[in-house]
Amino acid sequence: MMDSGVPMCNTCGEQVGLSSNSEVFVACQECNYPICQHCLDYEIKEGRNACIRCGTPYNDDRKMVADVGAEEIGNHTPIATHAQDKGIHARNISTVSTVDSEYLDDSGNPIWKNRVESWKDKKNKKKRAATKERKEAQSAQVPPEQQGELTPESEAAQPLSRVVPLPKSQLTPYRIVIIMRLIILCLFFQYRVTHPVDSAFGLWLTSVICEIWFAFSWVLDQFPKWSPINRQTYIDRLSARYEREGEPSQLAAVDFFVSTVDPLKEPPLITANTVLSILAVDYPVDKVSCYVSDDGAAMLTFESLAETAEFARKWVPFCKKFSIEPRAPEFYFSQKIDYLKDKIQPSFVKERRAMKRDYEEYKVRINALVAKAQKTPDEGWTMADGTPWPGNNTRDHPGMIQVFLGNTGAHDIEGNELPRLVYVSREKRPGYQHHKKAGAENALVRVSAVLTNAPYILNLDCDHYVNNSKAIREAMCFLMDPEVGRDVCYVQFPQRFDGIDKSDRYANRNTVFFDVNMKGLDGIQGPVYVGTGCVFNRQALYGYGPSSLPTLTKKSSSCSWLGSCCCCRGKKPTKEKDLSEVYRDAKREDLNAAIFNLREIESYDEHERSLLISQMSFEKTFGLSSVFIESTLMENGGVAESANPSTLIKEAIHVISCGYEEKTAWGKEIGWIYGSVTEDILTGFKMHCRGWRSIYCMPLRPAFKGSAPINLSDRLHQVLRWALGSVEIFLSRHCPLWYGFGGGRLKWLQRLAYINTIVYPFTSLPLVAYCSLPAICLLTGKFIIPTLSNLASILFLGLFLSIILTSVLELRWSGVSIEALWRNEQFWVIGGVSAHLFAVFQGFLKMLAGLDTNFTVTAKAADDTEFGELYIIKWTTVLIPPTTILIVNLVGVVAGFSDALNSGYEAWGPLFGKVFFAFWVILHLYPFLKGLMGRQNRTPTIVVLWSVLLASVFSLVWVKINPFVSTDDASVVAQSCIAIDC
Repeated sequence: MMDSGVPMCNTCGEQVGLSSNSEVFVACQECNYPICQHCLDYEIKEGRNACIRCGTPYNDDRKMVADVGAEEIGNHTPIATHAQDKGIHARNISTVSTVDSEYLDDSGNPIWKNRVESWKDKKNKKKRAATKERKEAQSAQVPPEQQGELTPESEAAQPLSRVVPLPKSQLTPYRIVIIMRLIILCLFFQYRVTHPVDSAFGLWLTSVICEIWFAFSWVLDQFPKWSPINRQTYIDRLSARYEREGEPSQLAAVDFFVSTVDPLKEPPLITANTVLSILAVDYPVDKVSCYVSDDGAAMLTFESLAETAEFARKWVPFCKKFSIEPRAPEFYFSQKIDYLKDKIQPSFVKERRAMKRDYEEYKVRINALVAKAQKTPDEGWTMADGTPWPGNNTRDHPGMIQVFLGNTGAHDIEGNELPRLVYVSREKRPGYQHHKKAGAENALVRVSAVLTNAPYILNLDCDHYVNNSKAIREAMCFLMDPEVGRDVCYVQFPQRFDGIDKSDRYANRNTVFFDVNMKGLDGIQGPVYVGTGCVFNRQALYGYGPSSLPTLTKKSSSCSWLGSCCCCRGKKPTKEKDLSEVYRDAKREDLNAAIFNLREIESYDEHERSLLISQMSFEKTFGLSSVFIESTLMENGGVAESANPSTLIKEAIHVISCGYEEKTAWGKEIGWIYGSVTEDILTGFKMHCRGWRSIYCMPLRPAFKGSAPINLSDRLHQVLRWALGSVEIFLSRHCPLWYGFGGGRLKWLQRLAYINTIVYPFTSLPLVAYCSLPAICLLTGKFIIPTLSNLASILFLGLFLSIILTSVLELRWSGVSIEALWRNEQFWVIGGVSAHLFAVFQGFLKMLAGLDTNFTVTAKAADDTEFGELYIIKWTTVLIPPTTILIVNLVGVVAGFSDALNSGYEAWGPLFGKVFFAFWVILHLYPFLKGLMGRQNRTPTIVVLWSVLLASVFSLVWVKINPFVSTDDASVVAQSCIAIDC
C-alpha cells in the first residue's frame, strides 16, 4: 500500500523516498519541489542544474551513482518505456484483431499483454534502485554566497503560465454585493409570502412560485462565479524549454479534428479555409496532423480536400514567411486593414498579389465542384479512375481513408515538409446507431491513435478557423507545464465569431457566457467543454483519472481531497489506516468503471487488484484492435515501435467499422459520451467527475473564429438544440443532480454550474407565466402585490439596486460592455419563452414517449446586402409563444390606459405598477419584434395573420370577461336592463 505521508515525484510519479537521515528527500531547499533522487540525478546529468519551479541551483556536491543513473535514464528517455509506468491498464486480455500477428512476441503472446504482466517487476526494480541511491546520496546545503545568477536554462525552466487573480478592490465588493443580494432576496420572499393578495390569490401564488424559481436559477448561475480568475501564458519560455537551438523540437504532437456532414449546408470553401489555417499553424510540422471527418461520405468534400492539399503547398510557406494572421485565406484577404503594416520584406507586395490571384483561381475550382455537385447523376458519382464512389449511398457505405499529405513526399513549393492531412469517412450500415457528431469524433480518436497517436487532440467545427497561429503554443503552456498539466484534461478557448451585426441583436457573440461565466468556472475546477476550440489530453478521453489523484498527504484531511467539502477541512484522521480506507471507499463505486491508470491500481491491495484484472479486459473497453490498445499504453503518444507501417491503414479501416464499438465502453466511459445532442457537456462533465480540471485560455488575439446564425429563426433553432440536449441530460443517468457523488471529485460549485446547464430550459415555464401576468393584471384590474408599505418599498428598491450593482461589478472585472449585457438579458427572455419552452416539451416527448418532434423552418429571400441574412424571415412554430405574449401585453397596456381614463384620477396610481411590468416584458421582447418586422415592412403574411387572429381572440375574451365591472355591479346592471330599450 502507498505511504500517504511521502509526496509523489512530479517527474516519474513514484514516491520521492527518504534521504540518508531517514527524512523525506528534498531536492530544492528553496521551494521544496517534490522530485525523487534518481530523477534529480538524471536532470543534473542532462545539464539542468536548477529547480524547474523556482530556478534555484541544486547542490553541487551531490554524489552520483553511475550504474543506477544509467538504468533510470533508460526508464525516462524512450517514449514507449516511460508510458508503461504511468499509462498502463491492468486487464486480462485476449486479442482478436486484423493484424494480431504483427504484435506478437516470439512466444506468441501479445506485446502489450507482456507490458501488463511486467508492471510489478518494474515497480520492484525502481524501489531497489531508489533504496541504493538513498544509501549513497550525500546532502549538503549550498551557502547563499555561492549561489550565482540564474542561467538561461533556469530561466527557461520558469513556470509556463500563471494565475492572475482579480484585484481585491474588484473581487471583494463583488462578493459583498452577492451576499447582500441574497439577504435582500430572503427578506423579500418573507414579505411576499406573509402578505398574500386575497382579491387575486391565484395570480399572487403564481407570481411567488415564479419568483422563487428565478431566485433558485440566480443562485445556480451566480455562485459558480464566486472566484473568477485570469491567466497569463509565456510562449517564449515554452520555446526556450522545448525548442532549444540545435536540438529537435520537444513540443508535444497535436492531432486536429475537423468534422463536417453535408457540404451543401456547410460550404466546402469554409471547411477548406479551416484546414488551410491548421496546416499553416505556427508549430513544428512533424507535430501537426489534420484529420477531416466527412460523415456524409460526399465526393464533393473529398475532391475539395484534394484541391486544398495542392493549394496548401503554396499557401503554407507564404504564411510562415511573412507571419500572416489569420492564416485562413478567405478571411485574410477580406480584412479591411493596412496589410503592409509590419511587413518590411520588399517582396511581400508582389508575392501577396500573386497569392491572392492563386487563391481566386482555387476558389473558382472549388465553386465549380460545388456547382457540379448540385445534381447527383442517376448512376451515382464516379471517381477519376472510373470506379464508382464508395459513398454514393450515404447510409450504407464502407469506411474510407485517404492520406493527402503525409510524412514522405508531402512538401511545399520551397521543398519544406508539410503537416499531415487525412480524409476519414467512417463506415455506415443500416441498423446501426452511429451517434452523429459524437460517434464521428470517436472514430477520429481511434484512427488518429493508429496512424499518429499524438498525446493531445484539438477539435474544431468545420466553420471555425485558426485565427491565432500561436494558439497551440498557448495551450501547451498549460498542458506541457510539469506542475500544471498533470491534472488538466483539456484547455478550452472562448468562441469568437465573424459576420455578426454591430448591435448583435440576438446576442450571438454570447460574451456574457464566455467572458463572465467561464472565467468564474476557471477559478473552481475549470470551464465546461463547449464543443469546439478545445485541446484535449488524449489520456483523459480514454477515461483515465489524473495522475495526481491518489496523492494523500498527512496535512490533508480525510475529506479535503474531495475538493469540495469546506466543512471537513482541519479535521485530522485518527489513524493512518483511515486515509487508505477513505480513499478505497471513495473508489468502490469506480470498481466497475472502464479505465484505471497504473497509480490507481498500485493503491489497491492484492485482492482488489486481482478482482479488477479478472473482471475487466482491454477488449471490453477499447474494442478488438491490438494496434489501438498498444497506442493507449503510450501516455506520451507516438506510434508503437512494433507497428508495421504497411498495416496501419488496414487497421485504421478496422477501427472505424460501424460494429467496432459494440459491447465496448465507447460513448459510455471513454471518448465523446453519447446520450444527448449536446455531447460536449456530457464529455466534459464525465472528466470533471473523475477528478480532472480544465483550463480557460483567453489570448489577446482570439485563438479561433467561426460563423453564427444571425437571423432570428436560425438563432432560436440553435438555442432550441442546445436546450433540448440539456433536457436529455436531465432525464438521463448522467444528470448532475445525482451522478458522480461516489468519488467526491467534483467540487460543489462546479456541480452547481453543471446543474445550471441542465435545468435552465425549465425556467421557460415560470418565465412564460411571469411575462403573461402583467397583461392579465391590466385586463382584470387585479395586481399581484398588495398596497405597498414603507418596508415593502425599501425591499423592492434594495432588490433592484442589488441587481444593478451585481451587473455593474461584473462588467468591471470582466470587461463586458453594457450593451452586451443588455442584449444577453433580452435574449434570455426571448429564448426562454420560445426555444427553451419547446425544448422542454420536445425533450419529455422524446425521452418518455419516444416521439421525436421537429419544428420546420421556411426560409424567405434576404436582401443582397451586408448582414442581409439578419433580415431573413423564417416562419416556424417556435415564434408563436413570444408573439402571443407580446401582443397580449400590448393589448393589456391599451386596456389599462383606457380603463384609467374612464375611472378617474385615483386609478392612475395602481396603473403605473402594472404598466411598469408590462413595459419590462415589451422592452425585453423588442429585438424579437424587430426580427418579426424584417426590413422595410416586409413582414410575411403569416405573421400578420397570426397577429390579427391573436389580437381578435384576446379582445373577445376581454369583452366577455368585462373586467372593469365588478360582479355586484354586473348583477345590478343585469336586473335593471330587462326592458328591450335598456
